[in-house]
Amino acid sequence: MFLEVAKLRCWRPCAYQLYFYRLNEAASSNRMYGFPVDFGKGRSSYGFKFCSGCFSCTCFSFRKLWAFTGPGFLMSIAYLDPGNIESDLQSGAKAGFKLLWVLLGATIIGLLLQRLAARLGVVTGMHLAEVCNRQYPTVPRIILWLMVELAIIGSDMQEVIGCAIAFNLLSVGRIPLWAGVLITIFDTFVFLFLDKYGLRRLEAFFGFLITIMALTFGYEYVTVKPDQGQLLKGMFLPYCEGCGPVQLEQAVGIVGAVIMPHNIYLHSALVKSRQVDRTKPREVKEANKYYFIESTIALFVSFLINVFVVAVFAEGFYGRTNLDVHNVCNHSGSPHTHLFPQDNNTLQVDIYKGGVVLGCFFGPVALYIWAVGILAAGQSSTMTGTYSGQFVMEGFLNLRWSRFARVLLTRSVAIVPTLLVAVFQDVQHLTGMNDFLNVLQSMQLPFALIPILTFTSLPSLMSEFTNGLFWKIGGGIVILVVCAINMYFVVVYVTGLNSVWLYVLAALLSVAYLCFVGYLVSGDLAAHLVRIGHSVFIEDQRALGLPSLQGRRGGVAGQPTTLFLML
Repeated sequence: MFLEVAKLRCWRPCAYQLYFYRLNEAASSNRMYGFPVDFGKGRSSYGFKFCSGCFSCTCFSFRKLWAFTGPGFLMSIAYLDPGNIESDLQSGAKAGFKLLWVLLGATIIGLLLQRLAARLGVVTGMHLAEVCNRQYPTVPRIILWLMVELAIIGSDMQEVIGCAIAFNLLSVGRIPLWAGVLITIFDTFVFLFLDKYGLRRLEAFFGFLITIMALTFGYEYVTVKPDQGQLLKGMFLPYCEGCGPVQLEQAVGIVGAVIMPHNIYLHSALVKSRQVDRTKPREVKEANKYYFIESTIALFVSFLINVFVVAVFAEGFYGRTNLDVHNVCNHSGSPHTHLFPQDNNTLQVDIYKGGVVLGCFFGPVALYIWAVGILAAGQSSTMTGTYSGQFVMEGFLNLRWSRFARVLLTRSVAIVPTLLVAVFQDVQHLTGMNDFLNVLQSMQLPFALIPILTFTSLPSLMSEFTNGLFWKIGGGIVILVVCAINMYFVVVYVTGLNSVWLYVLAALLSVAYLCFVGYLVSGDLAAHLVRIGHSVFIEDQRALGLPSLQGRRGGVAGQPTTLFLML
């Protein structure tokens, strides 16, 4: 049988798809070929064709995963900022390995929320701030924007604090804290120039910073040699034996440090950097799959780095007193011995004291490596905060600023209070701001969770990719838990102020906070009522044989016109 071989359109081993061709009646056999075959008009055959150009490949491809790799790792940097590092070391020093399961649970919840953010960006072609701009009226939209900006500024302050402390440790105190704060103004603009060299190079640079953090904190982990049995027990046994209010407060702080509101806005925007044909549901589904795989890998890496930090301080410093550390530092000749009073109180550590203690117990190399890791964490988080601020401002306000102007505004607002504390207070007050800022981040979480859960549950936006019942119930539970955690934080923080006027102010702010959260939740319920009404309308429309309305905004082609929330 004579066969005419056509041009090889595509050849990818992943696309094992069977195409049936008619064989010529005179053909002597049905042969299978691993390349495209054309038998001409009027001929028939059966054959195999390896092709991903005609139809989307349904199996896994490392090449495609690499093409989608980038946004997830940029997003994961927020899980490694100086606020997270301080929360990790305090968790280890205060509770040992007992709260690792909280860190694991918070990371898994964060992964599921990032999945929703990525799906929103891929399916609609808009990021979360842009959708909020279209769906919410002006006043709630402005309030929501201010809350998210507050979270971004709080995160930026943590990054400034981390970098300033790292500069101080690396210079053995020659660079004072206030000078380190000022240095962060200039190094941020230097990193902005990387944006001119293309997105992939910028993503590679952030990958390099993550690698530095993994190597530095991994070195500390190998040096300290934690008990692996206790580590696994603390990670997978959801119980905290002998824990009290201190450990409970630390567990709440872990959730606030890991899940950051502006990161959800950021991830929904970063996924737009890859071109996806949204008129083809199969390509949208494929993009969602690879983004989720990439996010899982990225957050797994960030989780390991966080575990390194927790394990180091759990093994080396859990249960130690100030006197223990003072004696060791004095014996090692450390110039920081004065930081630890000679008493039997439990050791209190932060990202500054953490480096000092590592230097006392394991040598100056451990201190410098710790400082390099903190510097990498602060610098990488600085750039992601810049991108978050730009996307949020452009989305909510339709106001386009250059990244230079955006960094100048955000960094100026973040530096002023940080610089004042660095000049007029000591390092303990500066690092103590991280605890307050973690609380602030947790307070802003509902202003990202409620919109992302609402919009990804709207068929008018998400079409066939809308949330199922599991996601709706699970998301609602997460929102309730976060609000309960926030109220707990408020009660704990306010009771320590011992001022009636501050009690009254905190009560008024709490009422306003809960009212706005209630408004957003009511919008979620109204959206579901609109969805039910829309379904009834479509059924009646089909029963009457009326032409359907097709929308062009967001989602996959052929979906109903987007119904905007005008509450």
